[in-house]
Amino acid sequence: MALCRRLARLAAHLQDPRKVAAFQRLCGVEGPSGWADAEQRAGGREPVVNGGPPAAERAAGQGHPAGNGTVPGGAGPPQRWRRRPRRNSLTEEDGSQEFSTRSRFLYYLFSLGTELGNELFYILFFPFCIWNLDAWLGRRLIIIWVWVMYLGQCTKDVIRWPRPASPPVVKLEVFYNSEYSMPSTHAMSGTAIPLALLLLSYGRWQYPLMFGLILAFCWCSLVCCSRIYMGMHSILDVIAGFLYAILILVVFHPVVDLIDNFNLTYKYAPLIIISLHLALGIFSFTLDTWSTSRGDTAQILGCGAGVACGSHVNYIMGLKLDPPPETLPLSLSSLTVTVFGKAILRLLIGVIVLLLTKVAMKKATIPLACKIFRIPHDDVRKARQRMEVELPYRYITYGTVGFSLMFIVPCLFHFIGLS
Repeated sequence: MALCRRLARLAAHLQDPRKVAAFQRLCGVEGPSGWADAEQRAGGREPVVNGGPPAAERAAGQGHPAGNGTVPGGAGPPQRWRRRPRRNSLTEEDGSQEFSTRSRFLYYLFSLGTELGNELFYILFFPFCIWNLDAWLGRRLIIIWVWVMYLGQCTKDVIRWPRPASPPVVKLEVFYNSEYSMPSTHAMSGTAIPLALLLLSYGRWQYPLMFGLILAFCWCSLVCCSRIYMGMHSILDVIAGFLYAILILVVFHPVVDLIDNFNLTYKYAPLIIISLHLALGIFSFTLDTWSTSRGDTAQILGCGAGVACGSHVNYIMGLKLDPPPETLPLSLSSLTVTVFGKAILRLLIGVIVLLLTKVAMKKATIPLACKIFRIPHDDVRKARQRMEVELPYRYITYGTVGFSLMFIVPCLFHFIGLS
């Protein structure tokens, strides 16, 4: 019992938003004048629910669009370096909170760390790995990434802990502010991807083990610290995400070869893959009311299903993307200007195709889903908050993107002589 109480006190200590604010101040981030007074006024309030104000203010009908973890009655806008965090088009959150910083270097460094867990990074990293480095490695990374992100997003909607209170925390980002906080899925992906990359590539690629360990440590540390710096997670959220990702890796790494082999060779794999991922998406949509995490979950599952189905079609049609066994272990020593130029050209052409596919499917699926389920689509933002629209739109769109990544784009490369 004494141990449990000590652990509970430690957890409460690590969840304290004042620790996040202290880390921000250590890195040179300062809120507006009067921020400390606002913190005192915020003391004693009840926890803030996902995406809204405390219950007393909701009962009184006082709307509060500032989002999860924001305490009403905070200070007015500051007078220093003005930044506008990236705003999510599906929310009404204000992205114009100002702040000042003594170190722009740290601001841009941690912004880079945060981007390592965002869609822009994924749409560049996974295609580059599959098209230019090692499709065998890329497929397995995506399998692990899908399960890590799916379990992380579902766990958020089960635990339902709010974001760190603001004030005292300065919100440098609001894009994912409507989601719950525990665990940090950025920390999970920032842990799982570099560690899986090390586990899967070492021995298959020739490089010093110390290089891989240093890369994994720096990658993981940068992403985890960035979430605290941005004011989006408590220290406890980040630690829990780190440990949760390691646990998932321990479970899934031994069977990732079996899963990939099933996706490639089993006759009815596409039917099972599509059904399983769709069922998991429907289940995740039942865990809580709407937030951006639901759409992200469907997006991740759709991408995973599309990549797996594309891999199966590649195998059936004999389109081999994996390096021949006789070339193993692989090495970067053969990198030349010509090879590098072709790699960049493949990435540029391929990503353009993926983005065009995404735009085309988005424009087709949202109106179609609205028409099928008789949902007004005058306000697209509200329509997309309905499961009947959000799930098929995200699943079909990103499933098509994943299929294009694995099959359509490599076929295009073969046709134009870039394979």
